[in-house]
Amino acid sequence: MKQKSIKTIVRPTAVSEGAGVTVHRTIGTSALRFLDPFLMLDHFSSDDPDDYIAGFPNHPHRGFVTFTYMLAGHLQHRDSMGNQGDLRAGAAQWMKAASGIIHSEMPQQTNGLMRGFQLWINLPAKEKMTAPAYQEFAPDAFPVVEARGAKVRVLIGDYNGTAAPVKDPHTHAQFLDVELAANTEFVQALDERFASFVYVFDGSLELGSTPLPQHTFAAFGEGDVLKLRAGNKGGRFIFVAGQPIGEPVVQGGPFVMNTEQEIHQAFEDYKNGRLVQKKAEFVS
Repeated sequence: MKQKSIKTIVRPTAVSEGAGVTVHRTIGTSALRFLDPFLMLDHFSSDDPDDYIAGFPNHPHRGFVTFTYMLAGHLQHRDSMGNQGDLRAGAAQWMKAASGIIHSEMPQQTNGLMRGFQLWINLPAKEKMTAPAYQEFAPDAFPVVEARGAKVRVLIGDYNGTAAPVKDPHTHAQFLDVELAANTEFVQALDERFASFVYVFDGSLELGSTPLPQHTFAAFGEGDVLKLRAGNKGGRFIFVAGQPIGEPVVQGGPFVMNTEQEIHQAFEDYKNGRLVQKKAEFVS
């Protein structure tokens, strides 16, 4: 087995989205446009309500999946399928925009805090114009594996035989929330073909002699096993991996398709009220 090497380190870029919400973006910036099959990663974290109180009023999506995971605070959701939700700390949402969805996301504080992640995952061309779907999961839906100073919350895919309630059949994605005690290790075997990364949001990590301080994103290159060690004060991070789709990616704002013509069509459909083509049933 060969230890994973670091391919890219990215520091987050502050971006204003929605009605003036500040998010901290890594994938989807000039430093890292895409990491197939992942299109965007936003970390939202603030104790200042002015950073996010205006929220994300109604806006469209087409051609991909969003996965939203709340760490603190809560997020109120409404969409064109008739779904309503309120994600609190530890809860998550899987939304397949596919052929078209219009939704709103309104973040709120709890005890003065609001933080979490949103990951965009691409869909293969054959799935981009299928019916949308929505799933929401309470905090206790996600299993937690604890061993040797590590606490691993399994959000997508599986970890050491423990399965999450969320599966992505197209990318076989894995999304873990990992908390390590001081100076303990996280070891994960990986398919070398998969794209993989970590985002450190508390404490610090080390990969060999390379430090990964708080608010560092690191994408990995060659190797089939990942060994990370927490710093002297421990570390908490998300670990994400997935199989590349290997198709052209063309993005136009909230739409991600395979060609410029399809992007133009998405804008025309939205302008003329044709974006939402079919209601999808709520999946609990």
